[in-house]
Amino acid sequence: MSDNHFDIFLVATPGLEAPLAAEAAALGWQPVIQPGGVTIQGGWTDVRRANLMLRGATRVLARIGSFRAMHLAQLDKRARKFPWAEILRPDQPVKVEAVCKASKIYHAGAATQRIERAITEELGAPIAADAPMTIKTRIEDDLVTFSIDTTGESLHKRGHKVAVAKAPMRETMAAMFLSEMGFDGTQSVLDPMCGSGTFLLEAAEIAAGLAPGRSRSFAFEGLANHDPAAWEQMKAQVARRPVTTAFFGSDRDPGAIRMSRANAERAGVDDLITFEACQIADLQRPDCEPGIVILNPPYGARIGNKGPLFGLHGNMGEVFRARFQGWRIGIVTSEAGLAKATGLPFKPAGPIVAHGGLKVRLWQTAPL
Repeated sequence: MSDNHFDIFLVATPGLEAPLAAEAAALGWQPVIQPGGVTIQGGWTDVRRANLMLRGATRVLARIGSFRAMHLAQLDKRARKFPWAEILRPDQPVKVEAVCKASKIYHAGAATQRIERAITEELGAPIAADAPMTIKTRIEDDLVTFSIDTTGESLHKRGHKVAVAKAPMRETMAAMFLSEMGFDGTQSVLDPMCGSGTFLLEAAEIAAGLAPGRSRSFAFEGLANHDPAAWEQMKAQVARRPVTTAFFGSDRDPGAIRMSRANAERAGVDDLITFEACQIADLQRPDCEPGIVILNPPYGARIGNKGPLFGLHGNMGEVFRARFQGWRIGIVTSEAGLAKATGLPFKPAGPIVAHGGLKVRLWQTAPL
């Protein structure tokens, strides 16, 4: 496998493949949308850059090679010949996962065992269920494809949020919903139910040009071909830019505001966001150019009684219509009825997105 070109699969939150492809294209790649994600072409430099810079991907898989195998003995032989030492270190534990589809090798467990044995006996790397390094094997139409998960812990874990609210919006989803609303870092953003501050942290970081992966480590740092100097240089090249836009977060819960402030401080964007404890009814339009209001209000999925929520959404719609002329409103919800209860002139809802066992969509308006 040469450094210059192989497939890199960017895993997306189901339903957010299109904005992830747009983000990858904006970073200079040529993305191809596939179910569950986006494929780009590149080398190990691209793998590192994708992990560092992409806000919408949940993980980055490098396709490190493939071969045909009709039966387990053949799989065993070819897995032993595979150049594992070019990629894996003998002192780093590895985990192997396999799926089989429309192939003569149909037993994923048996396939996993053969590949694990090939790696331990040929390379000497130990196998561990909790290993940070995962080899993902796909056997489809008798073609065995190896990918390595270069990310480790999911990319939505940026390394800044210690405190989270009850049903937090994932950072990857928040970034893609902002993108779906046309946010490019130049518009003001207000979240009147900010919880732990996810929408605002993502918006402020995008405006400041900060790399989402700047504060965390990645699985690829434990690979045999890792170049620590090049990696440090890549991170150092992403410079913060001055921000002229303002960001605003409010929540009726003072605890949520404290949590948001602490998270913004850790992310280094606390100077860009104004937080205050405030009910929706008392929400005032900020003194700035009209921008984007985006929020993830309670859906009632965990509450059971949706009655009071219809009232809340109705009041919210009134506040936005009365005080936010010229602003665009975006609401992420699993309940079409709650979105409609706002009385806001929504465009057709965005695609269904999987969020913690729920199916949510983004409802957005044109400028009010």
